[in-house]
Amino acid sequence: MELAVPMTNAEITVLDFETTGSVKGYENEPWQIGMVSLIGGRVAADSMFEHLMRVDINRPFNPHAPGRHALLREELSTAPTPQELWPRMRHRLTAFPLCAHNVATEKKFTRAMAPMHRFGVWIDTLRIARKVWPGCTSYALGDLVVLLGLKAEVDALCPARSAHDALYDAVASAMLLEHLLKQPGWSDISVGELASL
Repeated sequence: MELAVPMTNAEITVLDFETTGSVKGYENEPWQIGMVSLIGGRVAADSMFEHLMRVDINRPFNPHAPGRHALLREELSTAPTPQELWPRMRHRLTAFPLCAHNVATEKKFTRAMAPMHRFGVWIDTLRIARKVWPGCTSYALGDLVVLLGLKAEVDALCPARSAHDALYDAVASAMLLEHLLKQPGWSDISVGELASL
């Protein structure tokens, strides 16, 4: 995708991984992915995708790792691996710019899932929020959606889900980006400009 394309004409894949967290002697692994598309500056509700990912039933999770993984250990032990899910996700992860809140985790696991593929530019809603809304008491995704009055919209799109669910967090990050693009002076920003913030 051309970096000069305005965000209002672009399609962006917004994603989130939930992970096991760091545990001595074990790699940090993803156990859930959530994705949603931002099309023309708006969250596309019909594009939502969520899937559990296989994690060995005997491996420990970091006790501070958030999310509902403890309730899902049986399901996680039989879920597809990231590589098995790759064909279902490939187009969305390689054909469009990618977005996440604090992109380091998402970059790491996306690259690990498909090390031979090239990915587009990354847009980081954490970095954007720090620049656009300075002085916030917290830049945690859950706190930002409350502070900016977006929580009810995220909840409506993701009923029965909450923060630290991969789909919920992907939608929250996408809503944050949609909210930004509605602000005066931001509607004409390009993909490249937003990625470089």
